[in-house]
Amino acid sequence: MDGPLMGKDTSTYQSRNGRKTPFHIFLNDARLIFKRDELGLEIAQIALPAALALAADPIASLVDTAFIGHIGPVELAAVGVSIAVFNQVSRVAIFPLVSVTTSFVAEEDAACKMMSTEERGNENLEEALPLSSEMKNLPSHLDSGNNEYHPFIAFENQNMAESRYERRYIPSVSSALVIGGVLGVLQAVLLIFAAKPLLNFMGVQSDSPMLNPAQQYLTLRSLGAPAVLLSLAMQGVFRGFKDTKTPLYATVAGDLTNIILDPIFMFVFRLGVSGAAIAHVISQYLMSLILLLKLMEKVDVLPPSIKDLQFSRFLKNGSLLLVRVVAVTFCVTLAASRAARQGPICMAAFQICLQIWLTTSLLADGLAVAAQAILASAFARNDRDKAMATTSRVLQLSLVMGLSLAAFLGIGLQFAWRLFTKDVKVMQLMRIGIPFVAATQPINAVAFVFDGINFGASDFAYSAHSMIIVAILSIVCLFLLSSSYGFVGIWIALTIYMSMRMFAGFGRIGSASGPWKFLRN
Repeated sequence: MDGPLMGKDTSTYQSRNGRKTPFHIFLNDARLIFKRDELGLEIAQIALPAALALAADPIASLVDTAFIGHIGPVELAAVGVSIAVFNQVSRVAIFPLVSVTTSFVAEEDAACKMMSTEERGNENLEEALPLSSEMKNLPSHLDSGNNEYHPFIAFENQNMAESRYERRYIPSVSSALVIGGVLGVLQAVLLIFAAKPLLNFMGVQSDSPMLNPAQQYLTLRSLGAPAVLLSLAMQGVFRGFKDTKTPLYATVAGDLTNIILDPIFMFVFRLGVSGAAIAHVISQYLMSLILLLKLMEKVDVLPPSIKDLQFSRFLKNGSLLLVRVVAVTFCVTLAASRAARQGPICMAAFQICLQIWLTTSLLADGLAVAAQAILASAFARNDRDKAMATTSRVLQLSLVMGLSLAAFLGIGLQFAWRLFTKDVKVMQLMRIGIPFVAATQPINAVAFVFDGINFGASDFAYSAHSMIIVAILSIVCLFLLSSSYGFVGIWIALTIYMSMRMFAGFGRIGSASGPWKFLRN
């Protein structure tokens, strides 16, 4: 093996299993799935806060949905369409930015720590073996000639030297903040001026009663786009540092503010759906401010010069993920559009089911975040043992989590749907959607974790290309099934879509290709 061993529990994949197909990585050390060893604790420390942070915002959206549902089904459907537009447009910028930032920061942080460790070792050697005066006078950049083994040479020597201090400069941090701020402003401008055409595209026509409340909500919520992009870029930075607790605290503070302000603006000030949007915008700016203050304690966010920003690296890999997220976005947006075209009742039921579906499924994204951060660091260190052990563990945990969520939702939602609406027709459609929401949880969990694994291995090209194929097939299914079977057809198509995403992840590791070629040995 090329990397350091993880210990007897996770580092003897080949010695115990001999020559086996790469698919055996999914069953490797399955008896250790809940073991509290070094790897298990590292995954838990990253995944649990990340999952709570990821679930907090959809939970806040569920609270919004519950409040708005008591205003009326038209308003609920209108906000559902607006949230779908805002979220899908946001994902076009957010997902590539956050994913690339997490991987780059994890790699650069690992590089800093490796260089810092080597420098400390050199200092200890100098103390033990005093150098001659000629050696002491050598230029500093010739002192550590054995640094060539590390692939991330983009750091200057002075930046590496700073890694021994608490605050340091990491190029990807500054780059992510600049890109996030610019994209946030562009998104706000786009959504404000193109709100009506976008809603028309979603099936909300000029004569629809949903148009006015949907346009009001979308326009006001768009004012928070810069804060959303900046806060999520900073969450990507903290994930790269394997710190998911700070984003959790900031997210909880923001979402509690949203939940408190919702009834005040909506019912006390009688602003209706506009009040819900204003409360959400305030919470996003609060969240962004908290994260920025905490980040400034950890790193120098201002680059020494414009040349130190890594725009080309972000754009190269981010463009691949942009293609991928456009494909993902189009599938989900099309599903919402097909529901909206069937009327307010269908859209209201779809919005509630979709919010529950996304909220619970995103719990698996906590494992995906842990997989990405740990794997990016492991690949940077060329530690193949840890890469294999981490991949096996997170896949096994994702399957257990998905099965648990399926059981919980299948039972719990039979009694809880009245929290979201009192409309009898909406509840009738929800009874049809709930079995799909519950049954797809294991598929969703494994698919999301595969995303984290691919990003941790910096396998952005495969993620983009495979998603394009999945999206094309899913779009065909959405049109055919929604036309023939209506609401049920939409959920069958979404199930097919997530299943294909899961199999695409299996295919990469199972074929031992790309960054996983070493599994053939």
